Amino acid sequence: MALGGNPVFNGKNFRSQTRGGTATVPSGGPFAGPQQDPMSPQQLQDLYAAPSAGPSETGRMTYDDVIMKTLGCLAVVLLGAAIPVFVLPGAAGLLMIVGALGGFVLGLVNSFKREPVPALILGYAVLEGMFLGALTQILDALYPGIGLQAVVGTLSVFAVTLLLFKSGKVRATPKAMRFFMIALIGYAVFSLVNVGLMLFGVVDDPWGVRGFQIAGIPLGVIIGLLAVGLAAFSLIMDFTSIEQGVKAGAPQRYSWTAAFGLTVTLVWLYVEIIRILAILRGDE
Repeated sequence: MALGGNPVFNGKNFRSQTRGGTATVPSGGPFAGPQQDPMSPQQLQDLYAAPSAGPSETGRMTYDDVIMKTLGCLAVVLLGAAIPVFVLPGAAGLLMIVGALGGFVLGLVNSFKREPVPALILGYAVLEGMFLGALTQILDALYPGIGLQAVVGTLSVFAVTLLLFKSGKVRATPKAMRFFMIALIGYAVFSLVNVGLMLFGVVDDPWGVRGFQIAGIPLGVIIGLLAVGLAAFSLIMDFTSIEQGVKAGAPQRYSWTAAFGLTVTLVWLYVEIIRILAILRGDE
């Protein structure tokens, strides 16, 4: 299975620093240069008795690195979300637009960069936080408590997906990944067409064609559940990429790439869940 099923990881070769799964010794390492003075028997004994160096000591990516950097990105998202809620509550609409457009641009920049840039990744987190905070503030004013419901829903999907992955019951097989890409492209086309219909006034529903009903069920709920499924499978691909990166001994800096991928997926998942809830509560 190819590494990096999530589009965010495309071009990020976690195996680039290893050869055949075994790390190579740099040419300018401790074995280069003039010969050192011989060690004493006691020094040799201490050297052999010392514990083996772990991944963190050798500059390789670890699960702890990914967890800490992901938590850091999510903390920055929360800080960004506090701007429209507590700092500039009267400018939620403007901040939502700025956050959405800015986050989209930085998301593309980070996705296409071969090497992760922490400042750009954290900048993306701030902008997406502004967007999510403003969106939640607007919807929570209409439907009290919807923000908390969306957070609980997002965490629940994340936890269930992680458990399924750890159990081995769900895996990102090549066939499943091809289906995911086809479904993702179809969903993206639908979303663009829907936005176009709303902008040109063809559809006056605040959710566009998502507000149409099929057998009494809003189309937005059906499409939204599909999108939640796609986001959940994207998490599976994130976990797969991280697992293979750690096993391959990827450089420690790529833990930023992993954290960015998880942040992108969780933001997407939250947006889909809060939109489903808004459509359902607006239809009451």
